[in-house]
Amino acid sequence: MSAWPISPEPFRIEPIFSPRIWGSRSLAPLFPEMRDLDPLIGEAWLTGLDCKIATGLLAGKTLGAAWREMPAEWRGTRLATCDDFPILMKFIFPRDKLSIQVHPDDAYAAEHERAAGGRGKTEMWHAVSAEPGAQVLVGLKPGADKKKFLDALNRGVLEELFLSHAVHSGDTFFIPAGIPHTIGPGMVLCEVQEYSDLTYRVYDYGRVDANGRPRELHLGKALDVTNFGSAPVGKTQALPLPAKLHERSLVAACRYFATELLQLGISQSHTTNSHFELLVILAGTGLFDGPGFAFPYRPGECWFLPADLDTYYLIAGAKFPAQGGEHQQDPTAGPTTALRTYVPDLGFLRNALLAAANSSALARTVFD
Repeated sequence: MSAWPISPEPFRIEPIFSPRIWGSRSLAPLFPEMRDLDPLIGEAWLTGLDCKIATGLLAGKTLGAAWREMPAEWRGTRLATCDDFPILMKFIFPRDKLSIQVHPDDAYAAEHERAAGGRGKTEMWHAVSAEPGAQVLVGLKPGADKKKFLDALNRGVLEELFLSHAVHSGDTFFIPAGIPHTIGPGMVLCEVQEYSDLTYRVYDYGRVDANGRPRELHLGKALDVTNFGSAPVGKTQALPLPAKLHERSLVAACRYFATELLQLGISQSHTTNSHFELLVILAGTGLFDGPGFAFPYRPGECWFLPADLDTYYLIAGAKFPAQGGEHQQDPTAGPTTALRTYVPDLGFLRNALLAAANSSALARTVFD
């Protein structure tokens, strides 16, 4: 371990941009340089295993390789022996509807999808921005059983069975495995999910690819995993968390991930609490500052914060001076908005939150 720095430091992960049939020609304002795109880009994978590390001792390595090589202390106590990186984060840029789809849970994936990793897919979406009229379909209306589902699918009116949710900037939606759903156009989402790419398409609106072929559907498996008759799910209720000089709230948590929304107008300290964190910058510029390091940040970036980083500072609006000295404030930078994600000890988190919120409020944000 002698090659490792004595003090851990954050590192930035480069995104991978993925073409999608429903994607966008512009990824501004998160990626203002990406305009007039051809092919259309639908997703920016922020923590894909093939994403490259951009800064620090691990620069140039893929995230998958970096995870295997980093000290156990960087991963955190409970993930020290975990071989697989656990969280996939991405931006989604839809200018058309995504397919109507559903994801399997871990048990089904372990039995039927071992070649694809054997891991199910539970996810959440946070709306970075949304145009008027933007909506998602999440979950089926009461009474929509398999027979009605197949009948509506055959008649081309499957959307009529879904619960529709208007989307506004700042909304968060929790999507457990087994809940069918689709995303509409006119929004930018940040998706946080169990690390899996298993998607069963049910309906794709008759679209064809550049070669005139329809995309593959997976109706049989989709029907196997769909939770008909499940309780309504969808928009979460953010829980305010203790904070001194900024706004901090938990927007969704389950055993796979917990995600907080941070809104900072000035400098604020944070601690990693014995688990690694992923910090995705949604708006604003500034500096990461800590013992022996200082890094500028900007919108669209994803940063890995080692578990043993302990205390670090986010200094909203700060910039490096032109010639040494202390950092300076950029009056045009505006406040910083970021998502902070980690793998929680769900029981510990739930008990800690019960001190400040009743169980009814908790049930709209923390999920089993």
